[in-house]
Amino acid sequence: MTSERWSTHAVDLGTVTVTKRFGPQDGDRHAREWRALTLLAEHAPGLAPEPLHGGTDDGRPTVVMSRLPGAPLRGVRMGARETAALATTLTELHTCLPAARLAEVPARPGRPAGIAARIRTWQAAGLPRAQAPEVSAALRGGLRWLDGSDVARPSAGAVPAVFGPGDGNLANYLWDGARVRVVDFEESGRSDRAFEIAEVTEHVSAWLGGSLDVPGLLHHLDLTPAETARLTECRRLLALVWLFMLALDAPDRPRNPPGTAARQARRLLDLLG
Repeated sequence: MTSERWSTHAVDLGTVTVTKRFGPQDGDRHAREWRALTLLAEHAPGLAPEPLHGGTDDGRPTVVMSRLPGAPLRGVRMGARETAALATTLTELHTCLPAARLAEVPARPGRPAGIAARIRTWQAAGLPRAQAPEVSAALRGGLRWLDGSDVARPSAGAVPAVFGPGDGNLANYLWDGARVRVVDFEESGRSDRAFEIAEVTEHVSAWLGGSLDVPGLLHHLDLTPAETARLTECRRLLALVWLFMLALDAPDRPRNPPGTAARQARRLLDLLG
């Protein structure tokens, strides 16, 4: 969900290749990246960069991959063509691995239980102060919803497992005018489709500086009734964690335009109904 905020890796963009060098705080991100690239090269060739070399450079894990064409969808006001292409890519990405191969993939980090625990930690420290009334109201409403939600404890087998890239940032989805391709698999792993779709629809990149047509995207995705119900809960959870992160933004070093937290608060309140 938020690997872009905390990852310590460096990225070198060559003419035809991309090299990622991972730092000591990145844990197993290099292994997740390499595993995802090799699996996708086998089962969905062309959807993601081709893995070229995995090793070390000055003791740092390194992954070298091909460079994909296209421009990031982040900051783009997406039309019908881009939205339909993104839906096609998400469907292929989530479902391309055979069940036996998917069962071998570790669960991705940042699952709902972990997100709920992070929110509870922030709650215990006290709600962010000096916020607009609608931000405080949305935070309180989101916490009341979380008290009664089982989003962190889905029923076993209620939704099928899928491969998840682990980051909904639209900067990781490249549009070349005909197809959407995907980069950045440091947080990838086994997941469920509702949560992965919510990662995209609720990422701040879906609306800040651009516009993702969420109803249009969902129209192209063939979800089961169980996935549809879970999607609503996952969207609320992710909207709440984003609101906390935006509300906790240091006022003397803001990373987002003024009013961003208030806009996120309105999004959460809409999702809460």
